[in-house]
Amino acid sequence: MSNTNGRTAIVTGAARGIGAAVARRLVEDGFSVALLDLDEAACQPVVDAIGSAGGRALAVGVDISDEAGVEAAVTQVVTELGDPAVLVNNAGITRDNLLFKMSADDWESVMKVHLRGAFLMSRAVQRYMTEQRWGRIVNLSSTSALGNRGQANYAAAKAGIQGFTKTLAIELGKFGVTANAIAPGFIETEMTAATAARIGVSFEEFKAHAAAQIPVGRTGNPEDIAHTVSFLVSEGAGFVSGQVIYVAGGPRA
Repeated sequence: MSNTNGRTAIVTGAARGIGAAVARRLVEDGFSVALLDLDEAACQPVVDAIGSAGGRALAVGVDISDEAGVEAAVTQVVTELGDPAVLVNNAGITRDNLLFKMSADDWESVMKVHLRGAFLMSRAVQRYMTEQRWGRIVNLSSTSALGNRGQANYAAAKAGIQGFTKTLAIELGKFGVTANAIAPGFIETEMTAATAARIGVSFEEFKAHAAAQIPVGRTGNPEDIAHTVSFLVSEGAGFVSGQVIYVAGGPRA
C-alpha cells in the first residue's frame, strides 16, 4: 500500500485475537505498530515475531479507561515510534448476563473499556492526525450492536461505538482524518471460546452451530477483520468515512 512507510499505527487490545492479527497485518502494510494492552507482557511474543520478520513494533501496557494512563501511553508511542497516523480501537471485554442478573459493575466495566476507552484514545491521537492532515481511526463494533440476548451492556456499548464513529467522521473529516467502524460477526477468538464455555457447549459445537446460520458457510477468523482494517486505513480509502462495515459472512440490517 502506498505512502504507509514511516507512518505509525496504534492497536488497542493487541495481545491476542483480532488485535494481534490487525497489528501483524499493518506491519505487513508498512506501518510501525504500537500494541497496547492491559497486559504488556502478553504483547511481547507478537512484538518479537514482528521484529524477527523485519518489522517495527512496540508493546505498551495501559488501562485505556484511565485518562492519565492513555496520555502517557500515547506519549511513549510518539517518542519511540513517531506521531500516530492510525488508531484501531479494538480493546474490549464481555460481562454477559441476562438483564435481571446483570450487576451495575458489569454494566460499568463494559462501558468503561469500550466507550470511555475509545473516547480517550481517539481524543489523545486526533491532535497528531489533524496536525499531519492525515489520519485513520477504525473502531471495532459488533453485530451484537443490533441486539443480542444476554448482552445488554455489550450491545449498548457496541451501538454507542457506531454513533461515536459517525460523529468523529463529521468532526475530523475536514482535517483529512477518516473514521469507520467494523462490526464483526462470529470470529474465532478466546472471547467466543469463553462464551461457549459459559453456556456449556464445546467450542467446536458452538462454531458449527454458528456456521450453519452464516451464508458463506463458515465462521470468521481474526485475519478477516485484519484485511478489512487494512483497506480502511489505506490511502485508497480516503473517501470512505463514517461507515459501519459488517464483516459477518452475510448481510446484516
